[in-house]
Amino acid sequence: MTIVTYPNKYRRSPRTSLLGQVVKEPAESGFDGASFSGAVFNLSTTIVGAGIMALPAAIKELGLLLGLIMIVLAALLTGLSIEMILRFGRAASRTSYAGVVGDAFGATGRTLLQACIVVNNLGSLVVYMIIIGDVLSGMSSDGVHHSGLVEEWFGQNWWTSRPILLLLTTLFIFAPLISFKRVDSLRYTSALSVSLAVVFVAITGGIALVKLMDGSVNMPRLLPKMENHGSFWKLFTTFPVLVTAYICHYSIHPIENELKDPTQMKSIARTSLALCCSIYIATSLFGCLLFGETTLDDVLANFDTDLRIPYGALLNDVVRVSYGFHLMLVFPIVFFTLRLNLDGLLFPCAAPINFDQKRFFTISVALLCFVFLGANYVPSIWDAFQFTGATAAVSLGFIFPAAIALRDSHGIATKNDKVLAWFMILLAVPLSTLAISSDFYDMFLEKVGFPQPKTKWLSEPKSTPRDKLMLLVPSIKSKRLSDAQFLVLAHSHATAHCQL
Repeated sequence: MTIVTYPNKYRRSPRTSLLGQVVKEPAESGFDGASFSGAVFNLSTTIVGAGIMALPAAIKELGLLLGLIMIVLAALLTGLSIEMILRFGRAASRTSYAGVVGDAFGATGRTLLQACIVVNNLGSLVVYMIIIGDVLSGMSSDGVHHSGLVEEWFGQNWWTSRPILLLLTTLFIFAPLISFKRVDSLRYTSALSVSLAVVFVAITGGIALVKLMDGSVNMPRLLPKMENHGSFWKLFTTFPVLVTAYICHYSIHPIENELKDPTQMKSIARTSLALCCSIYIATSLFGCLLFGETTLDDVLANFDTDLRIPYGALLNDVVRVSYGFHLMLVFPIVFFTLRLNLDGLLFPCAAPINFDQKRFFTISVALLCFVFLGANYVPSIWDAFQFTGATAAVSLGFIFPAAIALRDSHGIATKNDKVLAWFMILLAVPLSTLAISSDFYDMFLEKVGFPQPKTKWLSEPKSTPRDKLMLLVPSIKSKRLSDAQFLVLAHSHATAHCQL
């Protein structure tokens, strides 16, 4: 079989060769000197993003035991799906995730995958910048204003507003970091980013340990709490959060292309997933111990409260600063794959973007402006996080790898591969559909002003007539009375109310 290679400055057309030849894709970066540790830090930085802040809320819904099991299961399935695209990519001589999908499903599949990556990464970057804005300038929720760090330190001024602080962050932090053309150039910032995530976990764990020792921590629930139909359907909204927390498939090939030894990529992926899974378990456990049922969708917002421990205010600031800088350093890694895939979507037959300075600059500026505007005008991150997680993230993490294995263009899939592929599809499609349906249902109820249904489960005790009377006469709830005495007192309260 003839292997046709192209000069490194040309990108292969996505069209299939008429001669049926296997065409080897050139690497986008032209660099192959990255180390094992640098690759682990870069991949770990891609994985640990904004999803870590939503995991404690997901564990609150699932219960501690079931939630931690789901975190580990999601890591295992992510590792298996990554190994799938690596193995099928080597068989097809492809150096990108889009190339692997294009080999199996042609230009249509390649375009669809790149569109999913663009949607997922754009949503993630907007979420990153919104959270950074919340950390710096504060946020308002349900009529309550939570002050940001800059606002607390310097007061309310025109230059401490969200647009100005995000503009300064974009110009002086994001713009220089996204100007690098190689992922390996970000290995030091990635190492710092992972270190900041570890600092966040360490401080949260220390606070939880102190509060555990003084007895001010209540043990969280081990299993879900089924109060009504709404709480049951909300369980499915945790699935997109768990999937999004591990999405890194689009960064696998760019990192592999820069390795000295590409065969190390499988070990790199396993090491990164083990590290991130440990961070997620610790964050979820400590977050639930600290805040319990009051855990917010973004657990970082909980650190605006009084921790009731020595130096609590200082620790609050350190936690927010460390995670804010962590997101700033994650931003360029996610931006790198966003720019690469948007360029491939718009210019599929052009030279790689790294060799076209004008195209590199134009796409980078356009994307950065879009993210900046989105962070200033998108009102809520939770619903957007749910929808991108249940659509683009699920497709990238499970559906596309499973479809590649079932397609098996090169006849290398084993029976276990196909069983695993069907399991991923049968798990991902129903759960993501239920998650989206639940979100639409909640949005509809909120828009029309209908309350959540309060139908109780059979396990809940039924209310008695005495219970209903106590609701009408709250002032005598605490009195220990017989039924006869209670009815007399209730009657007298009702008579007095009627006379008024």
